[in-house]
Amino acid sequence: MRSKVVLITGGSSGIGKSIGEYLHDRNYKVYGTSRNPSSYPDSKIKLVALDVKESTSIQKAIQGVIQIEGAIDVLINNAGVGITGPLEEIPEEQIQHNFEVNCFGPMRVINAVLPQMRLQNSGLIINITSIAGYMGLPYRGVYSASKGALELLTEAYRIELKDFNIKMANLAPGDFATNIAAGRFHAPILTDSPYYRPYSKVLKAVDEDVNKANNPLQVAKSIESIITTKNPKTHYKVGAFMQKASIILKFILPDKVYEKMLINHYKL
Repeated sequence: MRSKVVLITGGSSGIGKSIGEYLHDRNYKVYGTSRNPSSYPDSKIKLVALDVKESTSIQKAIQGVIQIEGAIDVLINNAGVGITGPLEEIPEEQIQHNFEVNCFGPMRVINAVLPQMRLQNSGLIINITSIAGYMGLPYRGVYSASKGALELLTEAYRIELKDFNIKMANLAPGDFATNIAAGRFHAPILTDSPYYRPYSKVLKAVDEDVNKANNPLQVAKSIESIITTKNPKTHYKVGAFMQKASIILKFILPDKVYEKMLINHYKL
């Protein structure tokens, strides 16, 4: 039996790198993507050039893997970017960029790989979303919205793809120790802004949460569990107990009570 071929967007660092290396060690044929593969000469997994904002780049990368392996069994949409700031003050071009990478980009990659998966009459697509995508977090609203949109798109894709034996699932991580904070766009903290004090508080708390977070190996293990599941669920979560519990509370608490809980959590 041949090893499954796995394509991971954003496979050069962070969660994507952890997933790729873990699956590689478990005898999967793993291809990661990066906008600049040459910047990672020591990568344990094969990296191919791909920019989720460019359809031509996506098609070239996918066709390259298919030419080598003859199949793509698993696509993991992991490439993503963070963003923080008051919704009133984040530059519109940064909001558009965030949705391009976190939402429209995964759609482009999914749509590019679907013809091959239909030809195979099999395939699994896992979208890395975020626990933040289940709630409108203060000063992280754009990120919450872009990841939440991908969660809902997965629900629709699953129904549309049911006749082709193509499975799709979301995996929503909480905070994990990666370099995402370094690459996140921060709207400037403006001393004359009406949001100066609360935004400063939230930004500090967000960075501290990431720095104290768990090893992303947990995410990699969850990914393999989904891959080896015959009929994956739509939604999976991985992270600290309270982060996962916050989603349950969102659905059982009255809206105003849940809102007050978030306000207290961020000390706003």
